[in-house]
Amino acid sequence: MRRRLLVAAAAALLLLAGPTAAKTFRFSTSGDVNGLDPHLNNETPTNAMKHNLYEGLVYRNDRIETEPALAESWQQVSPTIWRFRLRRGVVFHDGTPFTADDVVFSLARAAHPQSSMRIYTQTIREVRRVDDHTVDIETKVPDAILLSSLGYLWIMSKDWSQMHGTAAPVAGIVGNESYANTHANGTGPFRLAERVPDTRTILVPNPSWWNKSPQHNLTRVEFRPIANAATRVAALLSGELDMMYPVPLQDIPRLKRSPGLSVLEGPELRTLYFGMDQWRDELLDMPGTGRNPFKDRRVREAFYKAIDVQAIHRVVMRGASTPAGLLVGPGINGFSKALNGRLPFDPDGARRLLAEAGYPDGFTVTLDCSNDRFVNDEAICQSVVPMLARIGVTVRLNIQTKSKYFDKIGIRQKNNTSFFLHAWTPGTYDAHNALMALVMTQDAREGTGGNNNSRYSNPTVDDLVRRIAVEPDQERRTGFIHDALRLAKEDFSHIPLHQQALAWAVRDTVAHIPQPPDDSPMPRYVRMK
Repeated sequence: MRRRLLVAAAAALLLLAGPTAAKTFRFSTSGDVNGLDPHLNNETPTNAMKHNLYEGLVYRNDRIETEPALAESWQQVSPTIWRFRLRRGVVFHDGTPFTADDVVFSLARAAHPQSSMRIYTQTIREVRRVDDHTVDIETKVPDAILLSSLGYLWIMSKDWSQMHGTAAPVAGIVGNESYANTHANGTGPFRLAERVPDTRTILVPNPSWWNKSPQHNLTRVEFRPIANAATRVAALLSGELDMMYPVPLQDIPRLKRSPGLSVLEGPELRTLYFGMDQWRDELLDMPGTGRNPFKDRRVREAFYKAIDVQAIHRVVMRGASTPAGLLVGPGINGFSKALNGRLPFDPDGARRLLAEAGYPDGFTVTLDCSNDRFVNDEAICQSVVPMLARIGVTVRLNIQTKSKYFDKIGIRQKNNTSFFLHAWTPGTYDAHNALMALVMTQDAREGTGGNNNSRYSNPTVDDLVRRIAVEPDQERRTGFIHDALRLAKEDFSHIPLHQQALAWAVRDTVAHIPQPPDDSPMPRYVRMK
């Protein structure tokens, strides 16, 4: 009730200010955010929405620089202990004061086995309250990227979470979600005014935000997911939207010519890849056979060689992609240009490898794919069907909206997939993040491999990734990263495809909007004319 009254009061103030003061930013993308719980659904558009509502101890700004947020300063008092001085006078959206107790509670919640943000808490041994406005974070080992990780560990109100029965993150289907996934109570620059899943999410400025000099001039933010690309473009052209993304590749030239519009383009850090079930003794698509072809390295290599990445780049992506040989791309710390080369497209060699592995006539497999998450994701999946048919593999497509797709292939459904298209942007902009999340052995106790939906496992790679986490010497650390990337590549743990290009279309009603390389719209920096 209190939250509704506060939102109503804010709306009344906007009306009193007069119509000329109103600055509404309306934007859209292909799919809805997957919920608002700060520690669930580690997905870039979803995280971008949470950044408006919640804050961590630090923040990654629009230039991908770390700056103070709920912690106004910090110091490393020993190799494994960091002391954070918390910002005073901060309140949550419901008026509750922010204290060290909320930090201790939130970081423990983020480390919960159900948390998707657990990958950012791996090195944290303990979070201790020193006083109301000071906390110590002790790590198990020296952690060179702790500050980067803390940018994704958002702080919740302990009292609010306990009051609403959401002291731990709990995944649930739409319509049966936890309170924290459908409501919000952060300290961020915006408050939630309305949330209708798959229809709209409305934000209004937080009048109690501690930063009294916001960089935006907005009075309202309207996010509308529109799955159909043509409908999204039409809404922009008609003036219903101020910004939309991604721009369909075929529409970029037309929108560039349209008066009152501009198209922002740039490289993205996300790498798309195919993953394959490498842990079940029997593939889901081959019941009764007792066989899983993907456990054989030769089969994985055959799929790699049968997929024509250059054709995908040229035809499906219309040149708006950068073919990749690794799971991390340029711009990520630890990327190696020397290791990024790809083996040549070789369907004849792929057929020979399948025959050597005992599948001369191929086999049938289901490919899980989203249709509203990545640029041309459905078209990419459709394009590999005839490529794999050339080597005798029959692919059955299972195309779903991203919420159903992510749920199916994720841990909660026990990686219920045989073959899938996915992508990853390392949240820390460091290769360790991708290696730990995608390549390390999935271990619920240790919290590793949280997005290793293939269940690939290599003890040598695991050991290297652990060493990467603690190595203070940057040259040695980079060497460990390259060793791990090389071993995973030689093992065909995944089939990297490309980094897609960013393309946003913006009306001239927008005076300023930054375009960070993780493809995250940031209303906190948007200024309207």
